[in-house]
Amino acid sequence: MSNRNNQANKQAARERLRAERERQAKKDRLRRQLIVGGAIVGVLAIAGGIGVAVANMGGDAKAANGPLVKPANTSGPKGTTIVVGKPDAKNTLDLFEDPRCPGCAAFEQTAGATVEKDIKDGKYKASYHLGTFLDNNLQGTGSKNALSALGASLNVSPDAFLKYKYALYSKEFHPDETGPDKFADDSYLIKVADTIPALKGNAAFQKAVKDGTYDRWGLEVSKAFDSVKDVKSTPTIKLNGTVLGTDTPQGKAAPSSVAAFNSLVDKALKK
Repeated sequence: MSNRNNQANKQAARERLRAERERQAKKDRLRRQLIVGGAIVGVLAIAGGIGVAVANMGGDAKAANGPLVKPANTSGPKGTTIVVGKPDAKNTLDLFEDPRCPGCAAFEQTAGATVEKDIKDGKYKASYHLGTFLDNNLQGTGSKNALSALGASLNVSPDAFLKYKYALYSKEFHPDETGPDKFADDSYLIKVADTIPALKGNAAFQKAVKDGTYDRWGLEVSKAFDSVKDVKSTPTIKLNGTVLGTDTPQGKAAPSSVAAFNSLVDKALKK
């Protein structure tokens, strides 16, 4: 009896291990489908004409018809131009990202600190183009809500914006693409912001997040992102118009190491 029980226990353990391996393999397959060489979901929803519907953020039509409040430190008729760095920098790095994009998170976790240092050193100024197509692909409102919160951080300062964006993409706070839509929760966005000195306990910032002050602005930024026809996946990184990355069937994948990023940047810099 004891031997049979031992055999049964071993068999049950093997079955549990097999089930766990299958579950992990399924999750890995899904992740590979979503992240192809650092580019999320291969082709953006806009390539299929879906675009970013005027929906969900702060009450759908309410956000679209609400007042357009442009954050400080933006430019353009609708405040959709976000450029951070020294105005006289000869070079411009364009970054196309979606807040919920895991490929963008991987890039930021790898090269985000390098980008921030390069901006401060005047190596280039950075122009940020933020989309929300993943709210359509994955369902939810997290990308739009995070973009609105990023507007609130930009209103504080460009440095607060950079640090907050970096925190949102960090391993600690960036949500799993197959998990809950954490960025849809204002309290979660404020929790992340509390790790940034300029935003911690910042009543004006918190009120803007809760009130959706920059919801309409976020929609305009997302529309501007959609209008860039030659960007088919995120993250897409350009320096002076040249896409930085390695060729894949889905297009160029963003650099996956600091060394690769620096090498590509050096080649595309205007001296």
